[in-house]
Amino acid sequence: MLLADDIDELARAAARGEPGAVDALLTAVRPEVLRLCARLLPHREDAEEACQDALLALARGIGGFEGRSSFHTWLYRLTANRARSTYRGLRRRWLVESGGAPLPDPPDPRRTSVVAGTRLDLLDALDSVRPELAEALTLRDVLGLTYREIAALADVPEGTAKSRVHLARRQVRQRLSDD
Repeated sequence: MLLADDIDELARAAARGEPGAVDALLTAVRPEVLRLCARLLPHREDAEEACQDALLALARGIGGFEGRSSFHTWLYRLTANRARSTYRGLRRRWLVESGGAPLPDPPDPRRTSVVAGTRLDLLDALDSVRPELAEALTLRDVLGLTYREIAALADVPEGTAKSRVHLARRQVRQRLSDD
């Protein structure tokens, strides 16, 4: 198992285009990406789909990794965005396949864990706020990044990152209490 510093160096090598670095990086981070996706998506198959999307986005976008933040912080942002995107795609697919029928009733607690139902409610609520707010809230409250890390990723002052998280929490709380 590689240490964080080793993975950061591997990411820089992949960003420079060194042969074999991307494959080694994907292998090294796959378990972490899957774990992060599973924190957002309640079903293992959905988390695996989001993980594959995130790894593909990583392979395609590693050249854009500039090292302004740690690789793991960059990876968390990419993974959170791909997991939310996967959820939106699954929801759209449901609407098409069901002929526009509304989503099923909230999960039955006798058949679905409270955690899974809560994650689905959270993902729906996150879709109701502006993308930069949803991203900030996901990075802070779901993935545990610091305000400083969020600010570096978004290229905004730390106060703006805090404000985005605060606004997102308020809007998501309102949405969850309305439901």
